[in-house]
Amino acid sequence: MSEATISENKNVYRVEGFSCANCAGKFEKNVKKLPGVQDAKVNFGTSKITVYGETTVEELEKAGAFENLKVFPDKSEAPSSTVNQIDKEVTKEAKIPFYQKHSTLLYASLLIVFGYLSQFINGEENLITSVLFIASIVIGGHSLFKTGFQNLFKLDFDMRTLMTVAIIGAAFIGEWAEASIVVILFAISEAMERYSMDKARQSIRSLMDIAPKEALIRRNGQEMTVSVDHILVGDIMIVKPGQKIAMDGIVISGTSSVNQAAITGESVPVSKTVDDEVFAGTINGEGLLEVKITKLVEDATISKIIHLVEEAQGERAPAQAFVDTFAKYYTPIIMVIAGLVAIIPPLFFDGDWGTWVYQGLSVLVVGCPCALVISTPISIVSAIGNAAKKGVLIKGGIYLEQMGTVKAIAFDKTGTLTKGVPVVTDFYVLNDQINENKLLSIITALEYRSQHPLASAIIRKAEEMNVTYSNVIVKDFTTITGKGIKGTVEGTTYYVGNLKLFKEVPNANFDNSLEDRITNLQNEGKTVMIFGTEKGILALIAVADEVRESSKNTIQKLHQLGIKKTVMLTGDNKGTANAIGRYVGVSETQAELMPQDKLAVIKQLRSAYGNVAMVGDGINDAPALAAATVGIAMGGAGTDTALETADVALMGDDLSKLPFTVRLSRKSLNIIKANIIFAIGIKLIALLLVIPGWLTLWIAILSDMGATLLVALNGLRLMRVKE
Repeated sequence: MSEATISENKNVYRVEGFSCANCAGKFEKNVKKLPGVQDAKVNFGTSKITVYGETTVEELEKAGAFENLKVFPDKSEAPSSTVNQIDKEVTKEAKIPFYQKHSTLLYASLLIVFGYLSQFINGEENLITSVLFIASIVIGGHSLFKTGFQNLFKLDFDMRTLMTVAIIGAAFIGEWAEASIVVILFAISEAMERYSMDKARQSIRSLMDIAPKEALIRRNGQEMTVSVDHILVGDIMIVKPGQKIAMDGIVISGTSSVNQAAITGESVPVSKTVDDEVFAGTINGEGLLEVKITKLVEDATISKIIHLVEEAQGERAPAQAFVDTFAKYYTPIIMVIAGLVAIIPPLFFDGDWGTWVYQGLSVLVVGCPCALVISTPISIVSAIGNAAKKGVLIKGGIYLEQMGTVKAIAFDKTGTLTKGVPVVTDFYVLNDQINENKLLSIITALEYRSQHPLASAIIRKAEEMNVTYSNVIVKDFTTITGKGIKGTVEGTTYYVGNLKLFKEVPNANFDNSLEDRITNLQNEGKTVMIFGTEKGILALIAVADEVRESSKNTIQKLHQLGIKKTVMLTGDNKGTANAIGRYVGVSETQAELMPQDKLAVIKQLRSAYGNVAMVGDGINDAPALAAATVGIAMGGAGTDTALETADVALMGDDLSKLPFTVRLSRKSLNIIKANIIFAIGIKLIALLLVIPGWLTLWIAILSDMGATLLVALNGLRLMRVKE
């Protein structure tokens, strides 16, 4: 079957009941074996499974029967009636009291307490004490044994298989009390693991609750409250002061400030007026806004962010791939080691069978890979969720890890280090006999007819100075490619262009002092346009793309973080590029580049520094972004292309989020490494206790439980990393 066909049969389901990452992997394996399923992929971070092929919810629940998993169609793909049913189920689940949810664990614990009381009153060897401990084992370990026995018969060695064999072995040699304690502590460990992952997943659930489910809509002159599922593109939405905006759209009436922190991470509200874009999930300030809907609810920016973050949390990072491979071979090896510990000393060194079988069982318990398996996913889910809430969309665990290893960063100039909006910085009139406003009106009338990117700056300048240009009649307008424009006003031919143009204009009286003046302006990072006639030059206009306020500070922070090389890439002239490069503080400036030249620079940086990031707008710099180790797009909130093509998107057009992203990535790398080393290290230390015969079931289960808890808490720290 072709990839296209498989992709068409893609269905996403939400899964409830995962107790551990290991169980999620087992469920994925079971689903892949179902008839009609070509492939399946579990996203443990979001408790979802993507199934390629044909199957039913009933079949999926059978595949998850080993842990009594519940499966629902994903909210984003289910019809409203199904979504409402899912919401009812979730609400019902959330309202279950703690004691009821963990009643089995509480009853089993109570039986252990009674068992120890009986032991104290009646002595160690008595039937009542044994029965109490056995009852605790059966009640507390029912779900564990159900899966463990199934795995044992299938020779599927996971952590539940290890625990089942260890508990049965302990009971067989008469260690009822310790066997019951192992069951309870294992159940507590699983509950803690489940709680930790739920805490990490909460970052995405909070995003889901951001946008309202209804909006006030005007249709056919009538205002009505409509569910977002039934709002259409083109509808007019009315947003009152203080309300949350329910849908993406364009403002058609009103002025207000909007808090966009949920989407872009910006802490300061942004002014919005007619023709400005607004996003679902943001909060309207003091003004009434009328918004024309531009996207359906499933296409809204917040929906795309949630979808992309969920996918990102499911992507296996390099560290996760290592853990998965390691765990695959680790568990069978532990069983072999446990068997050798139990058999070799009695057979060859005259050891006591009871003592060494007990030691072997302890090895099985200590070998349980809970902490190792959860060490990476909980860190990735926490970090990506934290970044999303701060306006940084990281598209996968691999990019989260790679950001921390970047040694060089290349920046596109326009729209990245600069605002991408040119402004007139200098206007020099060189002929005192002509009025400044009249000159500006003629220049603006000419530029209004051109397609040059800098024309908008001159038009804005005229509007700021209240200079009228619409009444200026221009005849014989011509574009002179690569040089400028010309046109006739009231019988006089005027030129607006660069040095090349005026060196060709007869009698332009172009002298060296004027050329020096132009060169000085260019060295300040400005583009100079000359205005004149065939009788002489009348004015100079300098235009510059304003540097972002955050650019200089961002580059400085990146250097402080140890980034060895920062390079600015631009198609601008060298004078302008060097001036901006010096101001923002980049290590190197590369000017007058075509897109293929930018690509060549990225390749050179990769060969020199290894891991390289490229920051651009996600459209014009596509080849360079693709060639970099990590492609970072500016302003993801407003452009679908940036959201879809970049590895990392800075949602709010805010470059200052970049140092935070590097720090978060490095902290994630450090925590993941620390978790893996700690999880393996604690096992090795406990295993070494076998040599003097000090390892007990108590120590084994406490080391496993303690390691799982500490690894989970360490991973959750990534949710609190600040900018």
